[in-house]
Amino acid sequence: MLGQASVPLVGIVDTAVIGRTGDATALAGVALGATIITLVFWTFGFLRMGMTGLTAQAQGSGDRAEVEALLLRALAIGLGLGFILLAASWPIREAALAVMSGTPPVDAEASGYMQGRFIGAPAALAVYAINGWLLGLGRTREALALQIAMNLANIGLDVWFVWGMGLSAFGVGLGTACAELIALALGLLIVARVAGAGVLAIVSRTPRRLLTDRARLTKLFAVNRDIMIRTVALLILFTWFANSGARLGAATLAANHVLLQFVSFAAFILDAFAFTAEERVGSAYGRGDRDRFLRAIRLTGEFSLLSGAALAVCFLLLGGPLIDFLTTDAQVRDTARAFLPYAALIPLIGMPSYMMDGVFIGTTRGRALRNAGVAATAIYIGIDLLLRPYDNTGVWIAMTASYLLRAGGLALYFPGLLKDIRQSEAKTPV
Repeated sequence: MLGQASVPLVGIVDTAVIGRTGDATALAGVALGATIITLVFWTFGFLRMGMTGLTAQAQGSGDRAEVEALLLRALAIGLGLGFILLAASWPIREAALAVMSGTPPVDAEASGYMQGRFIGAPAALAVYAINGWLLGLGRTREALALQIAMNLANIGLDVWFVWGMGLSAFGVGLGTACAELIALALGLLIVARVAGAGVLAIVSRTPRRLLTDRARLTKLFAVNRDIMIRTVALLILFTWFANSGARLGAATLAANHVLLQFVSFAAFILDAFAFTAEERVGSAYGRGDRDRFLRAIRLTGEFSLLSGAALAVCFLLLGGPLIDFLTTDAQVRDTARAFLPYAALIPLIGMPSYMMDGVFIGTTRGRALRNAGVAATAIYIGIDLLLRPYDNTGVWIAMTASYLLRAGGLALYFPGLLKDIRQSEAKTPV
């Protein structure tokens, strides 16, 4: 949970460093640019999510060779995709900004932020793979160390580039990219410590036939394809949310971005329990142990519910001062305070969606994740369009409803998952 709590600090630091300058346009630009970067980078979030479930299952079945092969495959895919994104960064930036509702000054700041962030694309995607592998092995301390190192680097570099060198939104993006490069270097050292050998040594001792095994590659791409579609659907949802705020002006866009830092912080805290569920559920699924499977869901679910309620109360009580810390613009502050109750409600009502994500990712049920994610996004967009006469109130009502839609969609698939666990248990030798 400590590791996950440190993840959204990247976005919080980016917001605070710009927000404290008092420039609402620059803050809105970072908000818009961060939304687009999240959409682009997390399109490949399967490198984290798919890796966790597959690694946990391989570990649970005692297949150490496959555990190491999964890491090599994911690193190769992550680095390759990252360099492709870096090479295509200019047309991606221009195309994304063309379809968003930002003003020219906001677009200029957003473009600078994205220019800086794309420099770190290969490192960012490779770190996704390393994090997924570590979480799949249950090595949460190592994942915590990696995340804290990246956040500390990000804080120092953001302050230096923005307040020291005056690079504005570009400096925020560049600072985060450099922090991701530092995290990759540290991540490779952690891999060597966990595996007992560096990546090059793992490559030399892993049979080529295992890396290119058709059945294993087919499973990898099938799971990752469905998770990728699901991730894109949810990223479209959040991009739609940001664009709805941009449609209402720079102050509303900036205020919604400030409130999203609360939502992001809660999401990563609750995802800590979901990640634990991924590893425990995936391991139990690999063993065909139904009792262990249900116990993992119950325990992580109880902690998640209590944490969601605690976060909601904390946001209501402390949200005002935190908003004032993140931005000095009076209009942005007033707008953010007005809609704080919606952001505070999300940890409580969103808790089931995070938990169900963890269960289905851990069991690599990509099709269920894909279908639920696509359906939730489509219905959310319909709700948002219907509520547009209510301006930002409608925007936030639609967003809160989206979490219930995500959890409800996955709940429909849960009975079938339990049935498969019973069948797997029946086939397991006594």
